Amino acid sequence: MIKITLPDGTVKEFPKGVTSHAIAMSISEGLARNVLAAKVNNEIVDSSRPIDQDSNVTLLTWNDKEGKSTFWHSSAHLMAEALEALYPGVKFGIGPAIENGFYYDVDFGDKEFSSDDFLKIEEKMLELARSKSEYTRKPVSKNEAIEYFKKKGDPYKLDLLEGLEDGSITFYTQGNFVDLCRGPHIPNTSFIKAVKLMNVAGAYWRGDEKSKQLTRIYAITFPKQKELTDYLVLLEEAKKRDHRKLGKELELFTFSEKVGMGLPLWLPKGALLRDRLENFLKKAQVKAGYSQVVTPHIGSKELYITSGHYEKYGADSFQPIKTPNEGEEFLLKPMNCPHHCEIYKARPRSYKELPLRLAEFGTVYRYEQSGELHGLTRVRGFTQDDAHIFCTPDQVKEEFIKVIDLVLYVFNTIGFKEYTAQISLRDPDNKSKYIGNDEQWQMAESAIIEAAKEKGLSTVTELGEAAFYGPKLDFMVKDALGRQWQLGTIQVDYQLPERFKLEYIGSDNQKHRPVMIHRAPFGSMERFVAVLIEHCAGNFPLWLSPEQIAVLPISEKFEDYAEEVYRELEEADIRGFIDHRDEKIGRKIRDAEVKKVPFMLIVGEKEKEERKVSVRKHGQGDLGSMDLNQFSEIFKAELPTYKLEKELETQKK
Repeated sequence: MIKITLPDGTVKEFPKGVTSHAIAMSISEGLARNVLAAKVNNEIVDSSRPIDQDSNVTLLTWNDKEGKSTFWHSSAHLMAEALEALYPGVKFGIGPAIENGFYYDVDFGDKEFSSDDFLKIEEKMLELARSKSEYTRKPVSKNEAIEYFKKKGDPYKLDLLEGLEDGSITFYTQGNFVDLCRGPHIPNTSFIKAVKLMNVAGAYWRGDEKSKQLTRIYAITFPKQKELTDYLVLLEEAKKRDHRKLGKELELFTFSEKVGMGLPLWLPKGALLRDRLENFLKKAQVKAGYSQVVTPHIGSKELYITSGHYEKYGADSFQPIKTPNEGEEFLLKPMNCPHHCEIYKARPRSYKELPLRLAEFGTVYRYEQSGELHGLTRVRGFTQDDAHIFCTPDQVKEEFIKVIDLVLYVFNTIGFKEYTAQISLRDPDNKSKYIGNDEQWQMAESAIIEAAKEKGLSTVTELGEAAFYGPKLDFMVKDALGRQWQLGTIQVDYQLPERFKLEYIGSDNQKHRPVMIHRAPFGSMERFVAVLIEHCAGNFPLWLSPEQIAVLPISEKFEDYAEEVYRELEEADIRGFIDHRDEKIGRKIRDAEVKKVPFMLIVGEKEKEERKVSVRKHGQGDLGSMDLNQFSEIFKAELPTYKLEKELETQKK
């Protein structure tokens, strides 16, 4: 008998060789029908795989991230089977699951293929799915695998086999399709009930432009037709909210080929939005005891060799900048932390000065592959709302909790209500990816886990997702469409203080090594703004709107009064513009609505005589005629600071 520990702590005994499916059956038949795969001692395996030792087991369904990934990976195999049936002789590259769905890279040879063929492939996939073919795993020797794909004439699988060790190779078969694959897979094809091919693109084999270009087919599948229907509706809404589309329409940012791919140019309205976000966080940081610093956009190559960033990321970064001096090289700054370490070292430090909190909106540069660039969410130059806290080891948890409070304050003010904290830890089975000793990692990981628990955060734990120098807490935020984005991050680091030989004099008059906490509530300004645009569909919270009001004179006769109204509101820190165009008022209102201006103040003869304005609110319509004091009260009631003050007053009463 072996002991199986379930996620809720329940321990059950089963005969050696029990499968995850059998474990599910012992709980309920309904659960067993929905199990797609299982996590056994942190390894994702087929639900039919025998378990031969005491193990921790998590049963994975469609509701789990790993369950979806297994479902989509299996769907890639089903699509390959359909393609092989419809286009005999095609060759296959790789077919992984991705964030939403999967793709397969295919060599069609001399056969024609386009999106016009999508429907017949979808129909073939559903036909094959109904056959209820099991996904069967078979270990094979390297020679067997090579012989099989030589006979098949598949150069891509043979290329993949070169990097695999004998004894680690497995085939998976379903129906008439056999593939080189580690797995795992869902039990059988009948789980796949809805199919949609989404897109087709070109992709060089292994990402090498010198290699053959394959056809990459993107698709998505679901266990129910309704889920596919809902997903397609969501996709249409996402297109309307696409930050690249809205960024252009609202005149927030642009890109220029002459400036360079992945290097955004912020237009005046976008710069205003950024400024408001920066000023908001700067005020919060001052209250929290941070000091603002500024560092250069480049640094000596030696700086990043010392920090370890050059060894880890140098090959994928912008290449060194050579100067006229022999052997002198600089790098575009990929991280702010090494610079902040040097600021800490600028003079001797005492324990009485700690924690020392240094903050900077620092622009960094990373050479992302051109195919991975995407609007503001993946760029080559971006600004981090970075800060580094240098503290004593016994201050780590308290400081970590304070940073969590700051991140939650930011999210609540912006309007992000749904988020999960991901505890990103070191991969215990592959420690070579990280620097530092076990004791330091244990202390750092414990501090994060305890802080998250004390704050009552909803957490998930991911092994292998830590930074190379330390564990972290990543905030995964859900937007209005239910999509998840990684925004704020907090990291504990014992390594950089060691590498830079940072010190402080303790109360014992001896030298000690501080601990570093890295944190960025926004993550990066570019990514944060992109997510914000899509979350609110460009209808920004009033305090962030680049243009909060539009004063609309009915005709040029009332432009003087419009100027008077605007100046008075400007004095009250209410910003916007006057529409001086020689257009009818209906057109001016429509254009202000398209620009998503929160408030429109219409002024004509009656308003001028009564010293009032006629107010319209974006998306709501007419609010009536009122004087500027009344409007200011309505305006202030929309601001988060005003709402907070009112809540505090109510609590005191």
